[in-house]
Amino acid sequence: MTVPAEIFKAYDIRGIHGEQLGPDDAEQIGRAFARVIGQLEGKPTTELRLGLGRDMRLSAPEMAARYRDGMVAEGAAVLDAGQVGTEMLYYLVGSRDLDGGLMCTASHNPKAYTGAKLVKRGAIALSGDEGIQDIRRMVQEGLGEPADTDGRAGLVEEVEIYEEFQAAALKTIDPTNVKPLKVVVDGGNGMAGPMAGPILRDLGLDLVETYFTPDGNFPGHEPNPLLEENRQFIVDKVVAEGADLGIAWDGDADRCFFIDDQGRFVAGDFLTAIMAEHLLEKRPGSHILYDARASRAVPDTVEAAGGTPHINRVGHAFFKTRMRDEGAIFGGEVSGHYYFHDFYNADSGTLPALLMLEKLSVEGKKLSEIIAPYESKYFISGEINSEVEDAPAKMAALEEHYGAMDGAKVTHVDGVSVDFPDWHFNVRASNTEPLLRLTMESLVSPQNMEAKRDELLGRIRA
Repeated sequence: MTVPAEIFKAYDIRGIHGEQLGPDDAEQIGRAFARVIGQLEGKPTTELRLGLGRDMRLSAPEMAARYRDGMVAEGAAVLDAGQVGTEMLYYLVGSRDLDGGLMCTASHNPKAYTGAKLVKRGAIALSGDEGIQDIRRMVQEGLGEPADTDGRAGLVEEVEIYEEFQAAALKTIDPTNVKPLKVVVDGGNGMAGPMAGPILRDLGLDLVETYFTPDGNFPGHEPNPLLEENRQFIVDKVVAEGADLGIAWDGDADRCFFIDDQGRFVAGDFLTAIMAEHLLEKRPGSHILYDARASRAVPDTVEAAGGTPHINRVGHAFFKTRMRDEGAIFGGEVSGHYYFHDFYNADSGTLPALLMLEKLSVEGKKLSEIIAPYESKYFISGEINSEVEDAPAKMAALEEHYGAMDGAKVTHVDGVSVDFPDWHFNVRASNTEPLLRLTMESLVSPQNMEAKRDELLGRIRA
């Protein structure tokens, strides 16, 4: 069977529906997924219990049905949660102690895309390093007849988990703390509306709901708030409404993003620091994870709050595993993925929204006031991509040049990081494109950050 190798990504499977990834492919992937989980669990596929969910994409009902057919053909029992947010599939797998789960979603991608996010027991993601490439090989080499099912097809149980999930999510805060803030929410016509909407409405907020109805046509804008053109709507709406806060989600709603009361997009580094501080007040002395791209605001804030910070490799498969190993209560990536110990170490787009509402209410401050100290001390570039022919060679050259300077500390947690007392940078190669990704920060001034940034880009793009 010919399935393009490029749809098998570092952390999921994703491609254009009907061109790169169609229903027949989905069934084969469902079968291969069951076999991979069986290998990981050391049990026959006929003994597996697997979760299934799908998002609001137009292709999702058919694609999810075919993933399910594949898993069932291998003899696995499937708990089908229907149309849910991705974190609800994680909740299903974690709360029922399932062997694994498949979420039919293309996350934040445009309308034409489809895909799958895959997890093993504990809602820990499969990745290119474990599982996803095994699925690719099985599908491309041909699966043959179902393995050792003795003709026994698995059973399908349809489950309803919305109320249970929403009740569990609400336990992460004290709802009585939340004041009637005016909040603009933008669901991007994804899964945030049905998933987080009922919780937010019950908190007594002055809620301005926009694009909160799932619609795979995405009539408002693409469900990717990291792109400026997709978040311009909520920025303008927060300002026009005089709102205290804006919250936007991506398509499958496992990431949320914040707009402050002045209509400014808040960097994920600073949000990680803010939420870590709030959680450390609840559970003093805990461990916190942050990614290799992040501002020093995160470890500085964690240490000041009495916690222990741990730098980590980018990617949810790596975060979830490390969260479990360290017993960390929280982890944050600058891309908007936030992970919680009390949520099976999985990433959530609901819990950060609740925590931010609680923090603003308890402190009686605007978000712009909370981030002001960070903005006056930590001057960050954001992630900048450059197309390069040989990313490893570029990284080696940067390491050789900057690593030889006085005061340099070189680490390889993810790509190459070079730290100096008053500035630092990280470069990482893209997993899927000929790109080198740069993030850097100065603790001197915005001008110093810009000068260092331009110097680094000059070397990268030379």
